[in-house]
Amino acid sequence: MVNLSTTYMGIQLKNPIILGASNLVTKPEVIKELVDAGIGAIVYKSLFEEQIQLESLQMDEDMSEYENRNAEMTNLFPGLEHAGPKEHIYNVKKLKDSVDVPVFASLNAIYEPTWVDYAKELEATGVDGLEINLYAVPGYFEVKGESIEEKQVQVVKAIKKAVNIPVSVKISLYYTNPLNFIKKVDEAGADAYVLFNRFFQPEIDIEKEEYHYPWELSNPKDYMMGLRFAGLLYGNLDGSICVSRGVHNAEDVVKMILAGADTVQVVSTVYKNSPSVVTDILTGLNDWMSKKGYKSLDDFRGKLSRKNMKDPFTYQRAQYVDILMKSEEIFKKYPMV
Repeated sequence: MVNLSTTYMGIQLKNPIILGASNLVTKPEVIKELVDAGIGAIVYKSLFEEQIQLESLQMDEDMSEYENRNAEMTNLFPGLEHAGPKEHIYNVKKLKDSVDVPVFASLNAIYEPTWVDYAKELEATGVDGLEINLYAVPGYFEVKGESIEEKQVQVVKAIKKAVNIPVSVKISLYYTNPLNFIKKVDEAGADAYVLFNRFFQPEIDIEKEEYHYPWELSNPKDYMMGLRFAGLLYGNLDGSICVSRGVHNAEDVVKMILAGADTVQVVSTVYKNSPSVVTDILTGLNDWMSKKGYKSLDDFRGKLSRKNMKDPFTYQRAQYVDILMKSEEIFKKYPMV
């Protein structure tokens, strides 16, 4: 019997499969199925500061639209204010109280004081940890990359100082040197790193000639950048490594752990294949380990990381030359005639 347990952010999980932040948590029946299927932990959907600000602004506009219709009234809705993050926080606590697996909150904020305030409120729900989403989509030419990184590292330090629960950092690939940035965040005290944030990019409808935001799930092989960086990071950080994006089946999970990941996050495969896919993944992982003679995840974690590979060029661009030298192989796989 193999042992699938792992440690993430210092927290013991029964297996490495974590439900990533998504709207799946809004469906109690889905959560029950996921827990029954064996999910190791759950990340509640993100609390977005921008969404709260927009909702508050919309509420103010809606309430003020008719306030002057009666000359004797100065305000039709005296003292009524937007609830802010209260509903979200209530739902996080409700989920935490309803399941027997670790629950992590997820946070997207803008300003440092808000990051800290919301982090404290989420901690008060009793969650086991907090996942903060760091990303920047610069809209101005004058903004320098180092200033963005410095601000984000400061946010991590401020949150770690303010809360007592472990903090993971979900980052994007959009840094000149992600390894350097992750090392800075590690030194700032983060407890884990989620590779990588997935953005919903704008698309253009050529008939309407306007932008829209299509809802698209991740695809198989989207994990490849996460795989690469897990292999590069393994053995060089104090924090845990979690690969997100494109993890769909047991084979994918095996690959991530061989590279050096402690855990993985799944979302798209649950949407596509139902919550029972978690059982399939765990069964496949168990079968592979049994076949290979591995008793625990630690027996093969990081086996194919840069730290443990005999070939020093596996994770270097030099491998691109190796691919070019074998370029005729692609025609065998995809014959043109």
